[in-house]
Amino acid sequence: MPGKPSTPRPPETDLGRKRRARRINRTLAQAYPDAHCELDFSDPLELTVATVLSAQCTDVRVNQVTPELFRRFPTAADYAAADPADIEEIIRPTGFFRAKAGHLIGLGQALVGRFDGRVPEGLDDLVSLPGVGRKTAHVVRGNAFGLPGLTVDTHFKRLVGRLRLTGETDPVKIEYAIAELIEKKEWTMFSHRLIFHGRRICHARRPECGRCPIARDCPSRGEFA
Repeated sequence: MPGKPSTPRPPETDLGRKRRARRINRTLAQAYPDAHCELDFSDPLELTVATVLSAQCTDVRVNQVTPELFRRFPTAADYAAADPADIEEIIRPTGFFRAKAGHLIGLGQALVGRFDGRVPEGLDDLVSLPGVGRKTAHVVRGNAFGLPGLTVDTHFKRLVGRLRLTGETDPVKIEYAIAELIEKKEWTMFSHRLIFHGRRICHARRPECGRCPIARDCPSRGEFA
């Protein structure tokens, strides 16, 4: 005799999704107590430069080239006056080195011309700089200035989709959607934790669901076996 058909699970409410998102954040905080920005830097300018270089490149590779870059170009004025070939030679391993060199020179010129050579804290000011989008701006604000922000990189975007915390695919819409779920004071650390998790367990092709600390709160668990 056939068994009873399973009863479909009711759709998740907005409140249920918020509670699950915050539970995920708490679990990730326990799993990754040392979560942090993995770019090496000592001041806001260095972090801004490193984040510009991280486009289409790993943090590990960026960290390999920035010591020499930071030694040769310690100030915004140094980037503003640089010969593109000198920067290109150093940053070549990060890929797209000609475009990135142009961004760094433009960045230096904008900082000298409009911000007295200092990296600004405001989001609108930051995104007005060459090579700086919302992702870079939130990295700088969150890690150099201690201002809360959600960094929607490829890992973050992939994981919030798998966790079904939002159906949005545009990075700005994702940012706004997650901002409604996670407490503002937790935005920067939630970004770090989710990115750590994406790099270590929830890989793009073959996530390791069997050892995932948030599997019980993941509607996609087991789908990639």
